[in-house]
Amino acid sequence: MTAQISESIYDFSAIAINGEPISFDQYTNKVLLIVNTASQCGFTPQYQGLEALYQKYKPQGLVVLGFPCNQFGFQEPGNSDKIKSFCETRFSVTFPLFDKIEVNGENAHPLYKFLSKSAPGIFGTEGIKWNFTKFLVDRQGNVVKRYPSTVKPEDLEKDIKALL
Repeated sequence: MTAQISESIYDFSAIAINGEPISFDQYTNKVLLIVNTASQCGFTPQYQGLEALYQKYKPQGLVVLGFPCNQFGFQEPGNSDKIKSFCETRFSVTFPLFDKIEVNGENAHPLYKFLSKSAPGIFGTEGIKWNFTKFLVDRQGNVVKRYPSTVKPEDLEKDIKALL
């Protein structure tokens, strides 16, 4: 039996890092940058660049959404309180963070199943390869592009500006 894949990003919901359920329909008409994150990864300093993009383009409608994940090298071992504290203290993160999720496999969050199917990676693979994989979503809820971990947040600025 195949799982039903949602047709729109706005059909999803997730639990915020503070435990509050968040419906993605609140992001209608926003440009979204969705990222699976980790606190003990070589790419963790990208939090700084993600926050800089969020601050710069939030007034025009950009929302960065961070989804902590412990599936890659167990680099996000903390609970929600520890993750939130780390992000705020170390990188002054103010963009929305969510509860830790899985992004691959049978227990992958439905949002990530949708993102992976909507914007496959290299050679058409759907699986997320590592922490800080980024998905850019336009104001109509279309998944426009997937970026690998190695692409720095500042390198997305041209694509973000084009959607704003």
